[in-house]
Amino acid sequence: MDLDAFFASCEQRERPEYRGRPVVVGARPGQRGVVAAASYEARRYGIHSAMPISEAYRRCPDAVYLRPDLEKYRRASRQVFQLLESITPVVEAASIDEAYLDVSGLEKLLGTPETIGREIKHRILAETGLTASVGIGPNRLIAKLGSEHHKPDGLTVIPPDRVLDFLAPMPVANLRGLGPQAQKIFSRLGIRTVAQLRSIPLPHLEQHLGKKAAASFHRQAQGIASDQVVPGRTRKSISKETTFETDVRDHAVLHDVLLRLAADVAGTARRERLSGSVVTLKIRFAGFETYTRQQKRPLPTQDEREILKTAWRLFLDSQLPDKPVRLIGVGISHWATHQPAQADLFDPPEQRAENQRLLKTIDAVTEKFGKNMLQVGASRKPGV
Repeated sequence: MDLDAFFASCEQRERPEYRGRPVVVGARPGQRGVVAAASYEARRYGIHSAMPISEAYRRCPDAVYLRPDLEKYRRASRQVFQLLESITPVVEAASIDEAYLDVSGLEKLLGTPETIGREIKHRILAETGLTASVGIGPNRLIAKLGSEHHKPDGLTVIPPDRVLDFLAPMPVANLRGLGPQAQKIFSRLGIRTVAQLRSIPLPHLEQHLGKKAAASFHRQAQGIASDQVVPGRTRKSISKETTFETDVRDHAVLHDVLLRLAADVAGTARRERLSGSVVTLKIRFAGFETYTRQQKRPLPTQDEREILKTAWRLFLDSQLPDKPVRLIGVGISHWATHQPAQADLFDPPEQRAENQRLLKTIDAVTEKFGKNMLQVGASRKPGV
């Protein structure tokens, strides 16, 4: 189940005057940033997510440009997921607007998979005013591709005996994990459709793509994928980033922005009771020259001070180009088996307790008054 143009649809649902008009959610025109979501009316102009907002405005200056309202989207998402869980308990969130559902064994209660898919779409529209596209297939890959097949407001059913026919004419660009480099290789080999990919022997693909990538695309071309739906699957990472209106060289500004991002990441981690052992720094310069740096910490953390300290050390010590910064971001991953984690096992017990009280206070103030109302102080000096 994939909600259609979710952010933009939420805005059109609440503002009838936006319906039928191109709506772009993301940065404002004249600011540095990208498109987060575009309504289908905006997509007719070639506007899509991750497009620079300047290009979107060039293509359609008359569109409605809105800043994201994440809390609004979370409320709508919770409503949809509660509805899905009333149909089947086996629901796995893939993102805020997308889910895998296992409807095996529900035929006697609810009817055929197609009947269940229609009921899901009908109830989402009736109860939330949003449209969804549903794909039904024997595994995750086929169901996902089915949900994309007739957007918006689509329903596509692919029985097991129709999988190969369904995939055959599809562009290889629709397959999962196809990056720019693999796309260049496929183009050089004259592979444009899944049927053409399927005709290439695996050893030949391995020569050009390597064993891992070749095996993945070979399996997908045969329609082979996992059919496991795992409710409550833990996310792999938490990250936040920001794009500056003008490139920034001032380390004080970069440090302060990184502190705010680390606080957002840590707050999310504490809400979800996650502690990360690996901190990732992302830096982008002009021309989309992008670098990532990672460091494994001796202890997992959900404390913004520790995340910031590690990220800032990566920024100072990783021999990054001495250029103005266009984008900066930070994230954590590799969750601890025990949660939540302590900031430092060598801290005295009273200091650890004080740290936990401080973080709980920050979370309580954030919950009541919004982000950045209360933050910890942090030094720009390495190791402080």
